[in-house]
Amino acid sequence: MSLEAYLVTAFAVVLTGISKSGFAGGLGILGVPLVALTMSPQEAAVLLLPILIGIDILSVWRYRNAWQGRMIVALLPGALVGILLGMVSFTGINPDILRIAIGLMALGFVANYVLLNLRPTATEAKINWASVFIASALSGFAGFVAHAGGPPIKGTLLRMQLDKTAFVGTNAFFFFTLNMAKGVGYAALGLFSTDGLLASASLVPFLFLGVGLGFALHDRISQTTFVRLAYVLLGIAGLNLLYIGFASL
Repeated sequence: MSLEAYLVTAFAVVLTGISKSGFAGGLGILGVPLVALTMSPQEAAVLLLPILIGIDILSVWRYRNAWQGRMIVALLPGALVGILLGMVSFTGINPDILRIAIGLMALGFVANYVLLNLRPTATEAKINWASVFIASALSGFAGFVAHAGGPPIKGTLLRMQLDKTAFVGTNAFFFFTLNMAKGVGYAALGLFSTDGLLASASLVPFLFLGVGLGFALHDRISQTTFVRLAYVLLGIAGLNLLYIGFASL
């Protein structure tokens, strides 16, 4: 890996660590597009997966008493279907069409929040199993292909109006499980290499830096500010995906 590629990847890892450990994603979706500036999207996805799993492990431990088992049970079946579809089409899917679709979904969640003027409450919304399955399947598929599975899950969890810590904890546990399953899929496709794993290992200090900053920011932000910021990050991720998708078509 060149020095330029390493520095870009290190920045992406810090950004992803802050986003995933403090705010359950959002800016973390920029990881693969940033790293893909210096290598192919497939190489970027494989390089970042061990880092994402490391971030997930730390986040799961930090929020181990906060995740909602009911939501995990609702999300996993669709996600596993999405991963299987991603394995079948990993080399043939047009990633730009996928980015556009996910970007539109992310902006749809944001528009719903703005138009209805939602506010966080202590009452948890009823789960719509069909929409959760569709969102989680898209997340599993997009996550396997380009680590872009955050917006469907983040939008779904935000609509459940969870407490900020339960929101991040549930997201962390879900993506830990999802990324472990993706790791099995990548290994089955022969995508890992010794050099690639060593490159991932060299980025571990940046992983700890990003996660530490994310934990600190999470503890210092109120519930209302957290929800608003989460939707802002979701909107930024959606716009970024649309820009990259349309620019590359």
